[in-house]
Formats: sequence, structure tokens, C-alpha cells
Amino acid sequence: MVSLLAGAMMASASLGFAESIPKHILSKKPLVVFQDTTKKAPKNWFNLDPAVDKVQGVSTEKTYKELLKGKKSEAVVVAVIDSGVDIEHEDLKGKVWKNEKEIPNNGIDDDKNGYIDDTSGWNFIGGKDGKNINQDTYEVTRVYKMLKSKYEGKTEADATDKAEFKMFQKAKEIYEAKTQEFVGQKLMVENFYNTYKNSLKLVEGYLSKEKPTEAEVEAIKSEDQVVLGAKSMVLRVIGNGSESGIKSYLDYLKDGLEYGYNLDFDPRKIVGDNYEDKNEKGYGNSDVKGADAKHGTHVAGIIAANRANELGMKGIAENVRIMAIRAVPNGDERDKDIANAIRYAVDNGAKVINMSFGKSFSPEKKLVDEAVRYAESKGVLLIHAAGNDGKNIDTEDNFPNRKFLDNKEPANWLEVGALSWKSGDELVANFSNYGKKSVDLFAPGVDIYSTTPDQGYEGMSGTSMAAPVASGVAALLLSYYPHLTAAQVREILIKSTVKPQANEVYKPAEEPSEKVKFSELSITGGIINAYEAIRLADKIKIPKR
Repeated sequence: MVSLLAGAMMASASLGFAESIPKHILSKKPLVVFQDTTKKAPKNWFNLDPAVDKVQGVSTEKTYKELLKGKKSEAVVVAVIDSGVDIEHEDLKGKVWKNEKEIPNNGIDDDKNGYIDDTSGWNFIGGKDGKNINQDTYEVTRVYKMLKSKYEGKTEADATDKAEFKMFQKAKEIYEAKTQEFVGQKLMVENFYNTYKNSLKLVEGYLSKEKPTEAEVEAIKSEDQVVLGAKSMVLRVIGNGSESGIKSYLDYLKDGLEYGYNLDFDPRKIVGDNYEDKNEKGYGNSDVKGADAKHGTHVAGIIAANRANELGMKGIAENVRIMAIRAVPNGDERDKDIANAIRYAVDNGAKVINMSFGKSFSPEKKLVDEAVRYAESKGVLLIHAAGNDGKNIDTEDNFPNRKFLDNKEPANWLEVGALSWKSGDELVANFSNYGKKSVDLFAPGVDIYSTTPDQGYEGMSGTSMAAPVASGVAALLLSYYPHLTAAQVREILIKSTVKPQANEVYKPAEEPSEKVKFSELSITGGIINAYEAIRLADKIKIPKR
């Protein structure tokens, strides 16, 4: 075993493998960080105040203490379109929307809204038999598969639809590059992980102890270079708490190849809808938790976790009800489901819709645009995560987005980038998308501690976490100033942003090196702040009834 271990370690070193592992997964999912920095982040940091607590939170605690004490509020419904929400979580009790017109579990559409037993929301990626989609393909895979037989081997001159042909070319290029990347990364991660496990086994044998602590491994003294190499490898992993991150990344790669980039995988039969009918409604089931509610439950907690029960963590908005809408699988969400999810939220009373998801293709964008316009007409605010690819979405696609196919823009859309809890030039999350014309503002999105299914709590990172911070502040505004319109709330959030002390920050990238002005990364060049938003809202006169 020693000789095999030594050979594996030398092979890993020659590949420069450790340097080739991405620090995070750039996807719509919550960021998976190999180095666990949650323990270093200040507790409850996203709710803290820049001046008082010296961390770039949104001043929630200060707002309640100084501006809202003794004031009355109204409950606000916030729809969370996501992977599902564990509505039985201890920290979400009393914070879940209830459809009072629907009698639970009687198999009847009591309120005649087209959805049976939708007492807390709806699941658009489940079937009437109770089965649910967990994994799905990425949109690039679906687009490539859809156009492959039509355009493979042809030139632009042969194409009757030039725009569609260009979409095929782009999808093919991305699909082939990503599958190749995933195969290579999977092989390297497996080699690295196996080397680590063998190193750990050797160290455990040397110490005659299973699962040694970092201090115990550090204390190993030996003249055997293999033992020292194993020691170094184990410390490299357990020293920064990254074993779970490596396993998560390996699962991500495996899932990508088995499901996301698999041309033959199609779970849609589980739903049982007529997928070609893009205007179909009423499909799905009432199971709002679904197969994997980790992402959605984490998002819901940031917005609404009970602030008074001394459990786990504190959400931002005190008087809020979460409407759980399941439409986002492990893979890419489908435009038909997102359009229906937005309409469902609007029709059932949501005032804010949180959308912590995104993708690089949107073949049915018209459907989503129409749903966004519908939400705008009904005065509902849409808050969207900018994405985790470290890219400029002024020039690169990230859907859904605020720009309609006719180039017009709604007045009810807020695009949110992610901040780190670190100060100075490390203020911006290195994974966050940005855009001087596309991202409105930034919000805390790194090492956010929140609720997870089955009474759990966990720190996660991503613009998926920054968007619900903004949604929480928006709900807070509406609960104390219910007369505000969606456009007014958006305007208040934008005009009340605070400017950080750091003028220059590292431009988001996997390995940041270039510095830019913070003001160049978003429209406002600012950070959302509850305290300043409430102060500004207080100046707006209540219209006469």
C-alpha cells in the first residue's frame, strides 16, 4: 500500500491537481466551498451594521432596535420559487403561507384556482401520483438535443433560421466543452480523493487511531518520506475542513455527467404534462418539499426564520409568510415551469417573489417575459440572483433577466450580486456575476448561516443567498409600509444603498487578480441596507384612500 500511495501522491503532484480544483462550483446552486470559512464569518453577519459591527451587513438588528420598535406591521407573502421548502422546520413555524380557501388533503380544488390541495404552495416538477423530479438536464443539453438532428453537419448557408442555427452552434460548443471538462475534472478529483483517503488510512495506522484531530496529525514526527507525505496530504484536507467539499464537488461532477449533460436523460415523464403545450397549467402536485429542499429551505430561512424563538438563526423580515413553489430541480429549471410559478405566486397573493436560479439558455423566454409582465401589472416585485459564474452579464447571457425580447424592461425587477463578509478589496464574492447595466446592487452572499431540511442549519454561499437578503429587506419595507407599490419598493432599495469604504475591489473571478472600482460592478455601485431603506420609506407620504 505504501508504494501505491507514494505513486499516487507523486502523480497528483505532477498533475498540479490541487491547484486545478476550482475553489467553488460556478452554477445556479449554492456555492460549494472547499475551504470552510463559515466558522470565521461573524455570527449573524448579514443582519449586522457596517458602522456598529464593522461588517458589511444590511443593518437589520439596528433597524428593529432604532426605527421599528413599537410600530405595527402587516404580514407580507413572499413566494420562494426554488427546489422546495421544508415547511415543518422549527425556525419556519408560523412563517409559512396558508391557503385558507383550500381544505387540506381532500383531493378537491376547493378554491377553484386550478391546483388541488395547494395549502402552502405548489410543486411544478412533480406528478399527480406524488412522484417528484430531483435531477434534470441542463438547458444547454436540451437545446443541443432539440436542434442536433436539424443542424448537425450543416452550415449557416443551409439554415433557414439563422438565429436558431447560431443558438445550435453556441449550445454545441458549450455542451462539448463542458462534458470534456467534467470528465477530466471527475478523473482528477477521484484520484485526489482516493489519495487523500489512502493517506488518511496510513496516518490512522501510524497513530493507531481513527479520525485523528488536526493537532494529532500535526504532531507526527517521522523520517519516512511516505508518512510525511501522507501527513501533509491529510493536513491539507482536514486542516481547512474541505473533505465534505471535495465529496460535494465529486457528486456535482458525477451528477453533471449522469444527468445534466446526458442527452438520453429525460425525467419529464414523471410530471405527466404535455410538455409541448407551453400554455398548460394545473400540472404538478402539492408536495412543496419534494426530493431535495436544501437550497429552498436555506433561502426561506434567510427571509423569514423566526427572530424571537432563540433557535438557529434570525431571518430578516419579522412579519412574513413564505409561499413555497417548487420549480427548480438539480439541473436547470424549465421556462414553462418558471412562467407558471410566477403566475401562481401573483394569483395567490405574493407581494415579493424570490428567484435564486439561473441558466445560460432560455428557449421559451417569451413565456417567462409574459409572466414577468403579468407580475408587473399586478404590482409584484421580482428579485433575482445574478448568478455565480464570475462573469459580466452585461455581455453574457444569464436567464431569466430583466430585458424583454422587445428590449423593454419592467419596473418590478431587482438583480442582486453577492458580497463577502470580508472587508477591503475582498468585499465582493469572487464567484458573483456583475454588470454595470444589469446588476442593481449587492447584498451579503458568502457564508450565510440559515435553515436546512429536517431541523438543520448550515452555512452556504452564492448569489442564491444574496437575493433572499434583498427579498427580506423588501418584505420588511412592505410589512411596515403596505401602501408602497412594487416600483416604489424597488426605487427605495436602489436609492437607499450604502457605498462601502472600499473603493477598489477584486473583480470577481475564480482566482481574482484584477482590481476595479466597486461602483463599476453594478448600476448603483451600492449595497442594500434595511436601515436606510426604512428611513427613506418614512418620507414617502401615504396616498389618500
